[in-house]
Amino acid sequence: MFARLLSAVVVGIDAALVEVQCDVASGLPTFQVVGLPEKEVTESRERIRSAIKNSGYSFPAKRITANLAPADLRKEGVGFDLPSALGILVASGQIPSLTSQYLVLGELSLNGEVRRIHGVLPIALAAKQADLKGMIVPEANATEAALVDGVAVYPVRTLAEAASLLSGELTVPCFKIDRDALMAQVTAPPRVDIVEVKGQEQAKRALEVAAAGGHNLLMIGPPGAGKSLLARCLPGILPPLSFAEALEVTRVYSIAGMLDRDTPLITQRPFRSPHHTISYAGMVGGGRGLPGPGEITLAHHGVLFLDELPEFDRRVVETLRQPLEDRSILLSRAGVSVRYPSNFTLVGAMNPCPCGHLGDHLHPCTCNPHEIRRYRKRLSGPFLDRIDLFVEVPRLTPEELLTRPQGEDSHAIRARVEKTRRIQWERMKDKPGRFSNAELNSKEIAKYCALDQDAKGLLEMAIDRFALSARAYTRVLRVARTIADLSGAPLIRAEHLAEAIQYRSIDEDLA
Repeated sequence: MFARLLSAVVVGIDAALVEVQCDVASGLPTFQVVGLPEKEVTESRERIRSAIKNSGYSFPAKRITANLAPADLRKEGVGFDLPSALGILVASGQIPSLTSQYLVLGELSLNGEVRRIHGVLPIALAAKQADLKGMIVPEANATEAALVDGVAVYPVRTLAEAASLLSGELTVPCFKIDRDALMAQVTAPPRVDIVEVKGQEQAKRALEVAAAGGHNLLMIGPPGAGKSLLARCLPGILPPLSFAEALEVTRVYSIAGMLDRDTPLITQRPFRSPHHTISYAGMVGGGRGLPGPGEITLAHHGVLFLDELPEFDRRVVETLRQPLEDRSILLSRAGVSVRYPSNFTLVGAMNPCPCGHLGDHLHPCTCNPHEIRRYRKRLSGPFLDRIDLFVEVPRLTPEELLTRPQGEDSHAIRARVEKTRRIQWERMKDKPGRFSNAELNSKEIAKYCALDQDAKGLLEMAIDRFALSARAYTRVLRVARTIADLSGAPLIRAEHLAEAIQYRSIDEDLA
């Protein structure tokens, strides 16, 4: 006899529907899985055999073939256990024929329990697009699947429960969640409040500009000046995630298997801070089989913080150049290519020299000029061209250390940032997928970055003085547009441009 069910496999950030076809025929007792399965899929044969027996059914002593169609699509993961087992039960006549309007997912334990799997959210989105009747998922994945509106979700705990549900012997209520309650967590207090940072007013201003326009930032200063603490304040002053953005971030973490059961929807902007020993694959994505997301994708709609930036492998740093421009990364392997989103704000931190004390009046620098040049040359000119803001973070004075932290808190700065972002959203409402000044293209810069007469003269002098490249020139204008938006000015004035140029003046020392 023959049976078919629908399942799905994750391919990059999306999912593809897979038809699980099971045939039970006379012949020598064998169990084969075909259709380009990976190792974990072929290993499911023993899990399925034990789960069927321990659920009160008999495993047929016949020739069993499970085909995963389309056969030219690589199948990974353990989500095919449950549909394959149900298909065998139907094909062997132990349960009635099933409707093909349900998508079935789940890993099986040896005792028949249905275990949690990865990537349920993109599969639920694919099920909605295919206009399926509903999804049968592990109970532990029900909340994640229910995030998608318009898809009925039926959670099951065991193979026997899934079989009874599909045969009509058991009624399981459709699982629903309160999306508004989940999104209420967006307004949670920031992990680190910027008011906790002592001094560093210039760096705080640079953080506000970076948050307001989505600009990349590099902080340079001696050890212990507060660079890491400042970087951790940035997510707290960025605008809250919209539901669409939260769904995108959650989809990435679902694929990566990093979604907590108690946190079905990620409502806080990600903050990723990989160690400088990270590999190329760890940064941009990779792994065996289908490439998985890397740190630049896990930081999507959030912050990627690279502390001790010159200590990173140069090949790893250089791979960031294209994602910083394109806001996505294309990973190509033998026979497969996947594209992951990587729309993040890059924040780097570095010392001014190998010993870290160049320019520090309390600790004399012990590096010779050759060592300083070699240290700074670890960052290439094309990479530095993609940084919008360069800011010095000097050692705190005794007075600053001894006084209590003062200044505005993250909530007050976020309010200004949100107001500025609304100006940009209105400006770019006809440009889908782009929301900030950092994403303005050349045509839009010419349209929206109008300068007054004094600013034009200042820009001409800056181009000659700092030998700005075409990319650096456009980035100066984008930053100036953000500073003007923060002050509510329609035209970029000389003071806005002067501040933007000031954030690139340190770049000359690094070159």
